Amino acid sequence: MGSRLMNKKREAAELGRIRTGYSRPNPNPDKGPIPVKSKTFVLTSHSREYVEQAAKLYGGRAEQWTPQRSSIAQWRVITEAPELKAILPAGDPLHQYNEMWGGGGCERRCDGVTELLKGVPCVCLAKYGERWYERSARQVCKPTSRVGVFLPDMPDLGVWRLETKSHYAADVLAGGLDTVLQATEGKGLMPVRMWIEQRTRVVDGETKQFQVVMVVPSLPKLRHALSGPISTAAALDPASLDRPAIEAGPAVVPDYAAEARMCQTVEAARAVWRRANAAGHVARDGSDELSQELGRIADDIGKGIDTQTGEDHGDDEQGPDDEGVYDGEFVEDGEPPAAYPPAQWPTAAVPGGGR
Repeated sequence: MGSRLMNKKREAAELGRIRTGYSRPNPNPDKGPIPVKSKTFVLTSHSREYVEQAAKLYGGRAEQWTPQRSSIAQWRVITEAPELKAILPAGDPLHQYNEMWGGGGCERRCDGVTELLKGVPCVCLAKYGERWYERSARQVCKPTSRVGVFLPDMPDLGVWRLETKSHYAADVLAGGLDTVLQATEGKGLMPVRMWIEQRTRVVDGETKQFQVVMVVPSLPKLRHALSGPISTAAALDPASLDRPAIEAGPAVVPDYAAEARMCQTVEAARAVWRRANAAGHVARDGSDELSQELGRIADDIGKGIDTQTGEDHGDDEQGPDDEGVYDGEFVEDGEPPAAYPPAQWPTAAVPGGGR
């Protein structure tokens, strides 16, 4: 059995990212690209194959693209689909920090109370107060939310990292995921629908526009989302949770009488009755109609009557052989009498004997 480093994260491979915006070239060559808030998700990856497949599934055109502050070209598609269907992995998939990035990488990463890189109190809160997030992104950190999801219709096993840097989206995203985690306790997969929603907010008499990422369970009924973890099969096909169970048809009873008529000895016919009794199709005391019919068939076999034609071959079959010996039928000692119907079964040791 393998072993693991206890201080390492165990995360699925990241195949690409799901973004809520993109940038377009600035007409002024002296200035950087212009950021654009997208109405639909933007999927990016180092893999051209993944992005081209995403374009087929969700619309849009795959194109080569180089992220800001990077010299490595990637691929992206600005999708046309109004929403994405995804699956949340087990555990808590949401990671949120207030971050500030510069040319040298991440300069500040804060959990809202402590700046974690330097171990000091939140810089933005201390400098600008409770509404620090309303200031320019050049002055304060950006509330950054990341959540890894599976896209079940995309190739390969790995997560796509959804990322948004909206203050209001952070609240909505955390609230939605906490509802899911409350239901599943993080112990199972959960199918979700994701879309970008445009909203407005009035602050100090000024209307501000912003966007949030909606992540809601994609299940037929609310009860399914709140009833605990679901199976992997249900996560891949949520509609199956609402399909009625296929009712079993009436039990098919074997034709025991036909089987008994094919028997050559009384003991073989008794074995047919025992199987019928074990299956619950005949009464133990032999009072039911099927037991009595099986008893008559066994009686005919004992008398030498052909159970298929009704012809009596008793006289031909009851005589001794050349040495004067009769064919015998033996019953094992210790067999409980109650195992057979008492009234209809032949009891003679030789076929054709009396009852």
